[in-house]
Amino acid sequence: MSTDFEKQVISNPSGFVVLADFVPGIVQEIRYHSTYNFTGERVNGYEEPCALLTVEAARALRSAANEFNVQGYRLKVFDAYRPATAVKHFILWGIEDTDIRMKPYFYPDLEKQELFSKGYIAKRSSHSRGSAVDLTLLDMATGKEVDMGSPFDFFGPVSHPDCKEITEEQYDNRMRLQKVMLHNGFAPLDCEWWHFMLENEPYPDTYFDFPVSAQYLKK
Repeated sequence: MSTDFEKQVISNPSGFVVLADFVPGIVQEIRYHSTYNFTGERVNGYEEPCALLTVEAARALRSAANEFNVQGYRLKVFDAYRPATAVKHFILWGIEDTDIRMKPYFYPDLEKQELFSKGYIAKRSSHSRGSAVDLTLLDMATGKEVDMGSPFDFFGPVSHPDCKEITEEQYDNRMRLQKVMLHNGFAPLDCEWWHFMLENEPYPDTYFDFPVSAQYLKK
């Protein structure tokens, strides 16, 4: 018998777009398509290193990107739509106690199981609804990432947006990112400075499970 959650998971990508088609010049480093992430391997469901989002979220992010461009910054995206298959991969990885090869880089002060209990990894991710995005800023003058005080996917209190144990400049950078994202309809997450979700998301009760693939969308 299927669960209510399974009934909510669908594979129709018709409401999604390739983000780069909507936001020219956006920089992408899709970490879960690579081995440099907290699992240490490419995550199931990431067939291409591209960001996909719902049309509504992509439009809002384009507006935010334009605002940042005026300020001298470009957006760099680490993750956007995340298939339910990928979330299952995370859960199974969390059960495998012996696989801690990336612990020194991403969660040095936490045990694997705490990543779920403390809210860093969700068993039902807003990313799978297609309107959440993980990102940072690039300084257009230097081409380098803006210093946010901790790297993407570093799990610990230092990555909480309101952490005071970082420099004033690092905190101001986080608030610069947050201010523009809020202005364009995105809500922040209290434990990750890089995570934002479209408040008026088009599919609040639907989780998707098609691959991260531009070719899949264009079939």
